[in-house]
Amino acid sequence: MNKERIRRYNRIILAVMMMVLLLSSFLSVNAQEDGNVYIIPLEGEVGPAMEQFVSGSIASALEDPQLEGIIFTIDTYGGRVDIAENISEMIMEAPVTTASFVAPRAISAGVLLTISADYVTMAPGSNIGSAETIPDTEKALSAWTGELRSVAQEKGRDPELVAAMADQSIVIEGIVEEGKLLNLTADEAIETGLSDYTARGISEVLAVMGLPNANTIEIEISRAVRIAQVLTSSLVAPILLSLGMVGLIVEILTAGFGVGGTVSLIAFSLYFGGGILAGNTGLAVILVFLAAIALLTIEAMAPGFGVAGLGGLVLIIVSVVMASSTTGGAIVSLIVAFLMSIIALIIILKYAPKSSYFDRLTLGTKMTSDSGYISTERKEELIGKEGVVTSYLHPSGTVEIDGELIDAVSEGIYTEQGTRVKVISMEGRRIVVRKID
Repeated sequence: MNKERIRRYNRIILAVMMMVLLLSSFLSVNAQEDGNVYIIPLEGEVGPAMEQFVSGSIASALEDPQLEGIIFTIDTYGGRVDIAENISEMIMEAPVTTASFVAPRAISAGVLLTISADYVTMAPGSNIGSAETIPDTEKALSAWTGELRSVAQEKGRDPELVAAMADQSIVIEGIVEEGKLLNLTADEAIETGLSDYTARGISEVLAVMGLPNANTIEIEISRAVRIAQVLTSSLVAPILLSLGMVGLIVEILTAGFGVGGTVSLIAFSLYFGGGILAGNTGLAVILVFLAAIALLTIEAMAPGFGVAGLGGLVLIIVSVVMASSTTGGAIVSLIVAFLMSIIALIIILKYAPKSSYFDRLTLGTKMTSDSGYISTERKEELIGKEGVVTSYLHPSGTVEIDGELIDAVSEGIYTEQGTRVKVISMEGRRIVVRKID
């Protein structure tokens, strides 16, 4: 009797264990049914570096056979409209369920990125809006609001609500009045229907997507991408381009390799280096730029401005365009750099300290007879005489002849101090000298 009871108990225990194992297996299978969801951060300025990062991240996620969805976490003050449109297209073309998670802000171009996803979620205290274009021209505004409306309609959101974030003339009763850009908090976005849910974390975003049991894989922004974001930003890139151009001009106008050349080399290296990190610049761009420098160097060794100088400037412009993600962005950077270069040169020429370095650039040294200089008007008899270069001829400088300092110009050749030269001609008030071999 006791043995029979023990056998019965054993069978019950075995049955319970089998049920537990089956239940565990069932739950395990269910937990894996939602597959993988990748988390791609859209942080910082919307620019070439972000576009390259998003493109690579989406491509990497699509290689996963268990991919079920992508969450784009958004924290941006905006950036370039053309880049935002490219990223928006990538998000909308993703063949899986997508969601945007604003934490803590989606300003300006960030609005388009946010509404491009299938689901829009926002963290408590976050905000979205203020998507006005810069410059705020009628043509640019019309194209931008048209893009916002189009994406909103495709994703089933109120196009007028989204357009009001960019166009101050749009009035929506009880929401935004004329003359103001619409900006919504997380709660207001829910009330107006722009957002689907106020999520306190990724787990709640997954629930909204219908993938509560999905495994999340977060793609981190590399240090190289963050550096590229800074170097290719709309603020830093034109500054680097301006410093490079100003330094190059200063170096051409002064003798030897000095501060101008160093600044130019560093600035251009950072400018093109940022393009390389962002994926916009390759070997061809570097070769074009080096060719430009070679032509400008040739031009610097000859008086006047000729074919070599013009070719060098054209190649610099070409290299900048090639290093940019879009022609429009390159043109804007070049215009800003050109204006900043003019301003910088005016400041240098007018207010730079009267050091020996800037004396050579501004000709601040007065060539008086007390200093040993003599007028060229009385020295036609110098033709045929020999002397020694006392300051670099680049191509102009000073030469000592018979103990007198003469303002002279080399025969199209850079000539160093201490070089013996011969006066070969007079061109107006200029004395032209030739290096003696």
